[in-house]
Amino acid sequence: MSGANGVDHLTDRHPKVTPERLVEALVPPPTFADVSFDSYRPDPAEPTQTAAVSSCRAFCDEAVQRRAGKKKLFGKREVLPGVGLYLDGGFGVGKTHLLASTYYTLAGANAGPAAFATFGELTQLAGVFGFVECIDLLADYVVVCIDEFELDDPGNTTLISRLLSALVERGVSIAATSNTLPEQLGEGRFAAQDFLREINTLAAIFTTVRIEGPDYRHRDLPPAPVPPSDDEVRAEAADRAGATLDDFDALCAHLATMHPSRYQALIDGVTEVFITGVHRLDDQSVALRLVALTDRLYDAGIPVVASGAKLDTVFGEEMLAGGFRKKYLRATSRLLALTAAGGH
Repeated sequence: MSGANGVDHLTDRHPKVTPERLVEALVPPPTFADVSFDSYRPDPAEPTQTAAVSSCRAFCDEAVQRRAGKKKLFGKREVLPGVGLYLDGGFGVGKTHLLASTYYTLAGANAGPAAFATFGELTQLAGVFGFVECIDLLADYVVVCIDEFELDDPGNTTLISRLLSALVERGVSIAATSNTLPEQLGEGRFAAQDFLREINTLAAIFTTVRIEGPDYRHRDLPPAPVPPSDDEVRAEAADRAGATLDDFDALCAHLATMHPSRYQALIDGVTEVFITGVHRLDDQSVALRLVALTDRLYDAGIPVVASGAKLDTVFGEEMLAGGFRKKYLRATSRLLALTAAGGH
């Protein structure tokens, strides 16, 4: 739906998401549609990145063997438990690239279907289908890849841990990523210890692979630029086919009207997102919804152009000091990359 100026608004969209779409969406995001282990470019100064590729390839080989099972008498096969891989590292070291490459390698191995989801998407899948039904849905998969495993919601962490335990028993292998905060790099696998403690029923199956290095999104990026004016944003949006234009507060209010699982459908077909009146957020719920939208925009590679406050100031110091710090730092990193993609 277009506004008076002929530009579409995200606030006019009210998407619906079917269970079938949730299953169809169990693939890597568009920005990782063509990746492979061969296309991963390790930083020569970070040997852990090269080692991580080898670990991922070995995991794929083991996952295929586990899915095939072990021959028993009379030609029958006994299902072997799946294996686990946990990629532990900071922001922008290529963990998602390696996870998506793992997905594509196993999806093409004829060992069974493969699934790729964020932690939030997997939680939503279990909520829509039910716990037992979700296990049945994924039981024949060779691997479930989970990007950005979250440990800040004990209830969801317990739910997913139980789900994964049941899948591993049925021969499904699990690959996961999460983030270590930049200042915790070198502190002895802090994030890995958190992860293994929270999924204690699964910890024994996981091989932890540490990936060091700076955020590649920032290697050639200057600091957050001075934002354009509201009028400049409106004028530019009017010139871009497929663009949307929204007021920041109105967009944040609209996000509250739907579950984050709908955010991907919200931006279907959008080529560029323009936002006016950005300011620092003080409400945690609003901020977390913006994080979820940012993740979907980043996955889809949709550039962002915004006026108002600089995008690296949206999440205040108080929020960055809290329990969702990792999410806010990741979202800031991605917003800056999307702003650069938008030419600002």
